[in-house]
Amino acid sequence: MKRISLEVETVAEAYLGLLKARGIDYLFANAGTDFAPIIEALVRGQKAGIAMPEPLAIAHETVAVAMAHGYYLLTGRPQAVMVHVNVGMANALMGLLNAARDNVPILFTSGRTPLTEAGRLGSRDLPIHWGQEMRDQGGMLREYVKWDYELRFGEQLEAIVDRALAIAMGAPRGPVYLSLPREALAAPLPGLSFADRPRLTPAAPPHPAPDAIDEAAVLLARAERPLIVTSRAGRDPGAFEALADLALRFAIPVVEFWPQQASLPTDHPMHGGFDVGPWLAEADCVLVLDALVPWIPSRHALPEGCKVIQIGPDPLFSGLPVRSFAADVAIASTPGVAIRALSAALDIRAAAAGDARRSKIREKTRELREARLADAEAGRALPMTQAWVSRCLDRIKGEESIVVNELGCDPSVMTFTRPDSLFGHSLAGGLGWGLPAALGARLACPDRPVIAAIGDGSYLFANPVACHQVAAALELPLLTIVFNNGRWDAVRKSTLSVYPDGHAARANRMPLTSLAPSPAYERIVAACGGHGELVEDAEALPAALERALQIVQTERRQALLNVICR
Repeated sequence: MKRISLEVETVAEAYLGLLKARGIDYLFANAGTDFAPIIEALVRGQKAGIAMPEPLAIAHETVAVAMAHGYYLLTGRPQAVMVHVNVGMANALMGLLNAARDNVPILFTSGRTPLTEAGRLGSRDLPIHWGQEMRDQGGMLREYVKWDYELRFGEQLEAIVDRALAIAMGAPRGPVYLSLPREALAAPLPGLSFADRPRLTPAAPPHPAPDAIDEAAVLLARAERPLIVTSRAGRDPGAFEALADLALRFAIPVVEFWPQQASLPTDHPMHGGFDVGPWLAEADCVLVLDALVPWIPSRHALPEGCKVIQIGPDPLFSGLPVRSFAADVAIASTPGVAIRALSAALDIRAAAAGDARRSKIREKTRELREARLADAEAGRALPMTQAWVSRCLDRIKGEESIVVNELGCDPSVMTFTRPDSLFGHSLAGGLGWGLPAALGARLACPDRPVIAAIGDGSYLFANPVACHQVAAALELPLLTIVFNNGRWDAVRKSTLSVYPDGHAARANRMPLTSLAPSPAYERIVAACGGHGELVEDAEALPAALERALQIVQTERRQALLNVICR
């Protein structure tokens, strides 16, 4: 194996050079006093001609993590983030929760307050270096990373970085954590030699056991009313096309329940929509494809005798303390490989469904879709509904557009024909993900329109000033739609779900749910050089959308519409 030598002088230079050699193009960073060796290394490295990741100064830690998250979703490559000691980790933690539940591989790093009080380059020189000391800094996030370590010596770099990236990319993927003490980064390291490719690589993804595939195929072939439920099968390369083929040939409706990524074209004849309720009630066999929550047991009853097949890299989601969805057959596999294996096994059994079942499903999917569209068209009153806004948005976006949705648009009235066209928030539920994730998507795909569809509460959580400042600084124009209903709607709906006839339901104003007075969100983007508009009239919305998208595409400026909804 070929060895690569870098003429570095410090551990920090060696670390950055190794990251670049391992395919890390950007370092999403929010700096502090612990970054001194990193900043010095970036400047000296540029002068010395050492290739390093491009440092991106991100104005808030949650924005940095979510941007890395969004960049990964469009590239499939692990990302690197660095924040400032424990205080930066505290800010970034919500983003890590989202990344962990969404199986996003991020090499998350932080500085550590200097270990020594004097005597070494990088020793403590500010009062905060005592105040930020912790006995176990990694303990803040250990439950949400796959691995954590603290760098002690420069000689460890190749082994530690390669191990971190291999574990992050191993199935199921997820973030890892590396602590970088200031003295360790500042330590001299005259020269670095490392292998031209990692000697430590991710474990091969799980492959479906033939016996388990046969057992699943038997259950599906016998079923009269099978159902497929998924939330992100489309993330696996090739699964989008394989699922479309299997669903059509064997006449199985597919529901994308709380989708985190598009898994089937919405115009596919077997696309059953985004509500599992109309299908689960009569199903006799359910195939769950990499879905953390395939239905809500308190709302959706699994029919008596209905068989359940669960497939995914970790089909039982072993990292969760409680998840009791049935699994008559559990298959550890990436979705694409398992779908193709199931299709072949069903072919052997001549299990292709007849035209009658296919036609019946096609008619039901059409009726459900038309009912949703009719509701959307009826929502153009004052104030307009989220479905109407979504319908208008669908009419102006192109097939190549990327929509990042966080409690904003209604995908059931929209059209998505590509797996990389719709992304939804992690079921960790850490608000504020959507807008910065859209920035990461734009960074990854500079030639594609990116639209952030965000609820007003999610927009507030996104640290919007930081997001719009980053968009301006990095020249990442995107269109943001704030679905502004003036309340924490998820909190309101949850209260109504638990107490449908309770006192809160009958109150004129439900406590702790109001976002009044609503800020002028359109002015926030304007403060960062973008275009902002307030839209209250449903009939004016289409023109406002066209105008904003045109500004993004031709003027290369970010734009935001503050749309008043009910």
